[in-house]
Amino acid sequence: MNRRELVKAAIEHRRGERVPYCIDLLDDAWQKLKPMAGERSLEEFVDNDIKDFCAPWWQWHELGEDWARFEAPVSQGRVIGTGSYTEFIDSVKKAKDACDKYFLVRVYGSHFEKAYTARGFENFLADIGGSPDFARGLLNSIIDKNMVMLENILCLSEIDGVLLGSDWGSQRGLLMSPQVWQEMIRPGEQREYDLVHSYGKDVWVHSCGNVERLIPTLIEMGLDVLNPVQPEAMDVERLKKSYGDKLTFWGGLSTQKTLPFGTSEEVGREARALRAMMSENGGYVFAPAQSVQGDVPVENLLALFEVARETP
Repeated sequence: MNRRELVKAAIEHRRGERVPYCIDLLDDAWQKLKPMAGERSLEEFVDNDIKDFCAPWWQWHELGEDWARFEAPVSQGRVIGTGSYTEFIDSVKKAKDACDKYFLVRVYGSHFEKAYTARGFENFLADIGGSPDFARGLLNSIIDKNMVMLENILCLSEIDGVLLGSDWGSQRGLLMSPQVWQEMIRPGEQREYDLVHSYGKDVWVHSCGNVERLIPTLIEMGLDVLNPVQPEAMDVERLKKSYGDKLTFWGGLSTQKTLPFGTSEEVGREARALRAMMSENGGYVFAPAQSVQGDVPVENLLALFEVARETP
C-alpha cells in the first residue's frame, strides 16, 4: 500500500497499514527543527503522506465595475491573487513522477472568506444582516469565479482532492445562525463540492472553530474530509462517535495546550490515544488541530513526529 492508498483508505473508512498524517509547521517552528534536518527542506523533513499544492489565484476576486450598481461601499478595490496556472500544472506533473503521495490542492478561502476580506470582517457580517441582497450577490459572483479556477485545476488527472473552506466558527459556536448559513453559504459551497466530485476528486474543507451544528449538513452535501477539528472548540470523541462512519477528520491534537505546554511524554500519550480513537474503522488523518507554531518546545515537536511516523 503506497502513501496515496493510505490516505484513500482513510477517506473510504478502511483501515490501512498505518494511519496517514499531514502536519503543517509554521516557519518559527521549522527554525527550531532545521538544525536537525541537515540538507533536507521543510517538506522533506516533515515528509507528509499528502503532497500539497497551493492553487494559483487562491484569493482572486476583482471588485469594481461589477459592484457599481450597489450602494454599499467596498472597503478594498480588489483582492490580489498570486501564482501561475502554467507553473502549477508543471509542478503537479513533475511531482507525480517523483512520489506516491496523495495530491491535495489547497484553495482554502471559498466565498465567505473572500467576501469578508474584500469588505472587512465586520462590514460583511453587517451586509449579511442588513443588505442580504448585496451579500448574496457578492458571494455568488465570487463562486462564479471560483468555478472557473476549479475547472482549471480539476482537469489534472494527478490531483486527488481539493481543500476548500472558510472559517465559519469561533471556539464557542458559529459566526452566524445555521439558518443564515443554509441560505447564504450553502448554495455556493454545494456548487463547488458538486464540481469537485464530478471530476472524481475528494472534497476537503477547512473551518476553524465550533462548526458541529453544520456537520450533518456538510455530510449531506457530500463533504469527505473536515479540518482542523479543534479539541478546545468541539468534543472530538463525540464527533467520531456521531459522524465517524460518514466523515473523515483531519487534526485534533491540541495546539493550545498539550503541544506548547505539555511534556514530551504527554504529547506522545495524547497523540497515540487520539490516533487510536479517531482512526477506528478508518476515517482519520493524524495531525495537530492547527499549524504548529514556534511556542512548541523542540522535544514536543520530536515526540509529535515520532508518533506520526510509527505503525501502531
